[in-house]
Amino acid sequence: MIVTSHVKQRLRENRQHGITVQDIIRGAKSIPGTVPVATRFRGFLAGSGRLFDIVAKDITHGRLVITVIGK
Repeated sequence: MIVTSHVKQRLRENRQHGITVQDIIRGAKSIPGTVPVATRFRGFLAGSGRLFDIVAKDITHGRLVITVIGK
């Protein structure tokens, strides 16, 4: 699982408050199959109870999490 620096930067914003890197990794691992192009996956739940979306795609080194969007 590769979490970009952009994601870590977004986690500092108020809209993503309560979402941790571990929540993102858990959510990205739960996505079944392969993701050949960047795709938005909706409806993940952080440990804090906050809903969020993940934009991810698969690359040769694993799954790349491009960004996270808090609800």
